[in-house]
Amino acid sequence: MYPAKSILHTWKKFDRFPMETLTKAWYFDKGTQKKQRDVSLMKEHREQYGITGNCFDLALWLLDEFKKDRVTAYPIGSKFNTEKAHVAVIALDENGRRYLCDLGDQWLTPILVDTSAEDYTNGKLTGFFPGAKIQVQAENIGFIDIFYHRPNGKWSTQTFNLEPIKMNDFMTAAEFSQNHLNPYPLFECRIPYQSEIAHWEFYNWESFLSTNDGLHQGEQTHSIEHWVNVIHYKSNYNKDFLYDALTKYSK
Repeated sequence: MYPAKSILHTWKKFDRFPMETLTKAWYFDKGTQKKQRDVSLMKEHREQYGITGNCFDLALWLLDEFKKDRVTAYPIGSKFNTEKAHVAVIALDENGRRYLCDLGDQWLTPILVDTSAEDYTNGKLTGFFPGAKIQVQAENIGFIDIFYHRPNGKWSTQTFNLEPIKMNDFMTAAEFSQNHLNPYPLFECRIPYQSEIAHWEFYNWESFLSTNDGLHQGEQTHSIEHWVNVIHYKSNYNKDFLYDALTKYSK
């Protein structure tokens, strides 16, 4: 179920890339007509401020890196042109097998989603997603279900349409997403925790840590200074950038 070396090589470039909406709010007020940044501008902003972006930013950047590394890949998604849109990437190995690559949900590694492949299993797997065991099952033609089995018997599911999204449709959905701001800031990243990689989330002025032994409630405060320091410590994001972005959300 693990990806080929060619896919993993590209994926590993994004190990320290959070998924967040702070950049969206920050860039929204820059006065540009086009809100979806191209990859070259995202790279400039990464160099200047240490920032990444939301799921559309990350998917676009990942697709660009796969292209440079000569790995065939394409975008997939759901609920496009709504505020609940989500996008991910499918990468193909040398044998044409498909792997789900989802930086937006902060997966640890891509996973095989061809349920007819010899290496496929529908068992519960560790090491793919922080704080959960993963199970891949076919739903119907062109669709798969991902089951997230969390500690204490909790579980959730997500359905993915594996059919390619045309790049024009992808970019239209990306532009829609960048023009619609949720009133609550969101920041997610993967961090070392004891002997695992856990998932840390900041949403609506409180934080959570998802681990293999359960969900840990973190701080809850509207202090911008507090969150600037916490997020900077976890991601090395520029403090001035964080103060600017979080101030926009506080208003």
